[in-house]
Amino acid sequence: MNIAIRNPVAARREEGSLQVALDPDIRIETAKVFAVYGKGGIGKSTTSSNLSVAFSKLGKRVLQIGCDPKHDSTFTLTKRLAPTVIDALEAVQFHSEELRVEDFVVEGYNGVRCVEAGGPPAGTGCGGYVVGQTVKLLKEHHLLEDTDVVIFDVLGDVVCGGFASPLQHADRALIVTANDFDSIFAMNRIVAAIHAKAKNYGVRLGGVIANRSAETNEIDRFNDAVGLKRLAHFRDLDVVRRSRLKKATLFEMDPSPELLAVQAEYLQLAEQLWAGVEALEAVPMKDRDLFEFLGFD
Repeated sequence: MNIAIRNPVAARREEGSLQVALDPDIRIETAKVFAVYGKGGIGKSTTSSNLSVAFSKLGKRVLQIGCDPKHDSTFTLTKRLAPTVIDALEAVQFHSEELRVEDFVVEGYNGVRCVEAGGPPAGTGCGGYVVGQTVKLLKEHHLLEDTDVVIFDVLGDVVCGGFASPLQHADRALIVTANDFDSIFAMNRIVAAIHAKAKNYGVRLGGVIANRSAETNEIDRFNDAVGLKRLAHFRDLDVVRRSRLKKATLFEMDPSPELLAVQAEYLQLAEQLWAGVEALEAVPMKDRDLFEFLGFD
């Protein structure tokens, strides 16, 4: 990858932080790529993992990439915390040619392949480096050539290299939000960041996924104001909480009318995304305008 330093460990030791420019030559060209964003704790990993399974149920070959240092994006798929790319690289002193596929790729439920990018220690590096190295490794091992769908599960509320790197590769950015002030405020900031990055990359906003909410009235009102569209609505259901406790996706839980309904919603979302959703030219609000706009009884 085209970076100014060879060893990020040495760079941290010498400079205290690693900042990396994205390499425009590293691209995912053989799959549909979605990047999932949203406020921290909003349920991005739950959404991403169940959406990955939904795509796999449609017969698609799916790869999910967790982009959070917590490396817990894929644990409901793999039933464990998978080894991270950054840990695998450190184990071979960043000689990536020594890595095997099984060192950083784990097969999860229904054949979904799972990768946890991981990240540098807190305050010592840039998540963009790790995401870039992850995609580079996947290409070197030809893992993207037989993949139909790639889902990036991106860490929340961060507008830096770690936030921006998946946008270099994604076709559509999806935003997960709840029907509350903080979630919509964070969504507006994410829209602004993606709007800015879209000037240089092919990524476009694909739509909004309402999560953990009985109603969507404020989400819909905001969407109408800025030019967004709601693609799906997942309510705050106990079966979702129980699936996380069981380290399982919703497609592995005991059937019930409630569960079948949420499974159908995920399958419908996967079908919609596979068919193609329009690019949305949303215009974010200024923070002060949004503060005045949002009102809750």
